[in-house]
Amino acid sequence: MGASDIIPGVSGGTMAFITGIYGRLINAIAAVRPGSLLHILRGDLEAFKKDLYETDPLFLITLLAGIGAAALLMSRMILHILEGYPAEAFGLFLGLIFASSVLIAAQVKSRNAPAILFVGGGFLIGYLIGDIPTGSFDHSLLMIFITGMVALCAMILPGISGAYLTLILGQYEYLLQAIRDVSLPEIISFIAGGVVGILLFSRLLRYLLDRYTAAVLAFLTGLMLGSTRILIERIGEAGGFSPGAVAACMTGVLLIAGVEYLRQEKKEAILKKRD
Repeated sequence: MGASDIIPGVSGGTMAFITGIYGRLINAIAAVRPGSLLHILRGDLEAFKKDLYETDPLFLITLLAGIGAAALLMSRMILHILEGYPAEAFGLFLGLIFASSVLIAAQVKSRNAPAILFVGGGFLIGYLIGDIPTGSFDHSLLMIFITGMVALCAMILPGISGAYLTLILGQYEYLLQAIRDVSLPEIISFIAGGVVGILLFSRLLRYLLDRYTAAVLAFLTGLMLGSTRILIERIGEAGGFSPGAVAACMTGVLLIAGVEYLRQEKKEAILKKRD
């Protein structure tokens, strides 16, 4: 999951499903309650321990340790690629995002006018985000906190990459450098924002997905396709669609196809086990 979460276009949530821990992860997140801290203030340690046990703490600690270790290793590798081969790197990201958006679109069962409108609305918003000049978002701790709120909530949404959202918000390379250098203020701000975001919005996101699945998926499809303008422009700035950039783009598409194949295999294995 750590390796997936740091690459724009690959969903950590999808990898959690492939490895068989998605249900356990969602249940652990859903069990986290802000009110548990009140038990400590009241001196009710037994109630706090009960709430803590329901969050599956050993699982979460082990998972976060693995994600953190992968982030440290991958951040150096990706920064090296971005600095030495920017067109190829953003070409890879473009292929990943395009293929991911197609997979999300495939989950939209409805093809009626409202679904098309949500795709169009998402595309327009994603495209207009590209009008924001590079560097418009600062790298203050507050901005990194907000980025964490948005990015870490992405694990609840099907096929959405949290790393891609950090790229849209102009924080991707900066956060990679912070992870590589183990800059604690930025890392803590990002994680704290993610925790707050999950506590505040996870139930709302689940509600929207349960009640308005087609609309949410259609909007996400349009948003991802529209925001690829950012990647196309970054490729242009790095020298354009050279053969290497095109090959990297195709590699991204094939990588997502491979991940989806593994996801389907896992899904079929679960269904067979139930039967």
